[in-house]
Amino acid sequence: MEYMSCPEVAKKWGVSDRRVQKLCEENRIKGVSHVGNIWLIPKDVKKPNDGRKKAARNKK
Repeated sequence: MEYMSCPEVAKKWGVSDRRVQKLCEENRIKGVSHVGNIWLIPKDVKKPNDGRKKAARNKK
């Protein structure tokens, strides 16, 4: 399995490095590993939904 670092994932998802770190700390990214002070994130993982925002509602 191939892994990426927090800065690589942040650039891919368009968020800050710190946001990716928080998602890792909160176990919101599947398959993440913490080795020393580095988070290893699988390359094929999808960005989790942002729990801070409500989902857009369908308009009639």
